[in-house]
Amino acid sequence: MLPFVQTARLFIAPLTVDDSEFMRELVNTKGWLDFVGNRHVYSSEDARNFCQDIINSPTRHYSVVFNNESNLPIGIISYVKRDYLDHHDIGFAFLPAYMGLGYAYEATRAVLLQLGQQPLLATTVPDNVNSMKLLAKLGFKFDKEISRGGDKLVVFRLKKTVY
Repeated sequence: MLPFVQTARLFIAPLTVDDSEFMRELVNTKGWLDFVGNRHVYSSEDARNFCQDIINSPTRHYSVVFNNESNLPIGIISYVKRDYLDHHDIGFAFLPAYMGLGYAYEATRAVLLQLGQQPLLATTVPDNVNSMKLLAKLGFKFDKEISRGGDKLVVFRLKKTVY
């Protein structure tokens, strides 16, 4: 499970079912649909089930990133052990209004510091240039390309924490 984390601008807490409406909004943004894929979360019930499935999973851990000033959820950090990767995969996704403001870097960096020096991977699709730039800024290096379910994925490996 990912830890509770506080930064100057953010509070990061494990996903709960109470976050379901936020998750419904997030997974239906253009960025999520383009780079992560359609999760078919359209109703409140879909959203509750989606969150509960994540909460119940021993291999998927999501934390919600809240803005300290507004107490509104603005993004997520994920920590997933995928069967096709040898280490956990860390990911991030933010609502469009909060992209490009340094929140993803701040939140992911804070979580990486809490996780320590364990081996970590990050994956994205080749078209997600902004995520690849952020991963490089966080200290991840290109590792390899893989094919998964007919899609190409780019795998990055955290070489060392640069903070």
